[in-house]
Amino acid sequence: MKSKTIRRWSFVHTWTSLICTLFLLLLAVTGLPLIFHHELEHLLGEAPELREMAPDTPHLDLQQLVTAAERHREGEVVQYFGWEADEPNGVVAITAATAGTEPNSSYTFMLDARSGEAVEMPAANGGLMMFFLRMHVDMFAGLPGKLFLAFMGLLFIVAIISGVVLYAPFMRRLQFAQVRHGRSNRTRWLDLHNLIGVVTLSWALVVGITGVVSACADLVIEAWRADSLASMLAPYRDAPALTSRAPASDLLQIAAQAAPGMQPDFIAFPGTRFSSEHHYTIFMNGSSHLTSHLLTPVLIDAQTLEVTAVGERPWYMDALGLSQPLHFGDYGGRPMQILWGVLDVLTIIVLGSGLYLWWVRRHGGRVAAREVSE
Repeated sequence: MKSKTIRRWSFVHTWTSLICTLFLLLLAVTGLPLIFHHELEHLLGEAPELREMAPDTPHLDLQQLVTAAERHREGEVVQYFGWEADEPNGVVAITAATAGTEPNSSYTFMLDARSGEAVEMPAANGGLMMFFLRMHVDMFAGLPGKLFLAFMGLLFIVAIISGVVLYAPFMRRLQFAQVRHGRSNRTRWLDLHNLIGVVTLSWALVVGITGVVSACADLVIEAWRADSLASMLAPYRDAPALTSRAPASDLLQIAAQAAPGMQPDFIAFPGTRFSSEHHYTIFMNGSSHLTSHLLTPVLIDAQTLEVTAVGERPWYMDALGLSQPLHFGDYGGRPMQILWGVLDVLTIIVLGSGLYLWWVRRHGGRVAAREVSE
């Protein structure tokens, strides 16, 4: 590679890295506790704990759970019910003043499906873990914050690619993974920076790309609403406003018949972002690690309880569904969590050493220039 080409790539690598490094440090530091959020919530006492009951205790009717949720949060309506794989006796309930209230103003808690007892979920409504999550997702700036972090993610991807291009000519006179211990601190850190950067290369690319996709989630969901959801709701375009709705009791059985072999992931009640004014929408998923993150919507008329549509998944919603768990290492259990945690720490070292190298080089250049002038 010609020296002029190397200088151009070096310029791209230096400035894309410098612009995004501070924000990536923020994402790497806040992302580390989020990888282990289940464990930390239990450690902090913020995880919901259901009472011990006989193993064969039956679950309440779904409409009874709706009533229990609205009784617990008087004056609010249920927006969503959701299920978690590791708590089969719990139903996560999200309520708000109106069905269309934006997510950050909603309230989340768990209902014991056997008794209807409400169990608080402090981590979902505030506290330290929510602080880490909001800083990681949008820096408390809403959609502008998400899009800004998506742009920083794109710069990170460019910095990784340009770093790979520069690595080959840099290592031309060195053995692979060589760290020159007998040289200056800057040289040792430069070798470590390059070595750790190459080791974490694939992971950093995966996390960077999935992070950009996740940061664009609001735009992806709006595209789904304007495309797939709008076509499924076309017969209801001029329908009169809903005056009453059927009880939610049989929704899960109806959805299971419409999407055989799947189980419910969450229910969007009428008027919410993932449904319409006239429908209950049950999002069904598969049973494998992969398909458990791919959601198929089943639209059920809120008045007649007839299935009006079973949606097909557009590719961009599948990409979003697969990106978010992969971003936080949520596919392979504890071993993958530990691997993600180690690689996250190594990435923090790469980012920090990159800043150090830039500062030393810049400061060293000024010192040399001052010595020459003297």
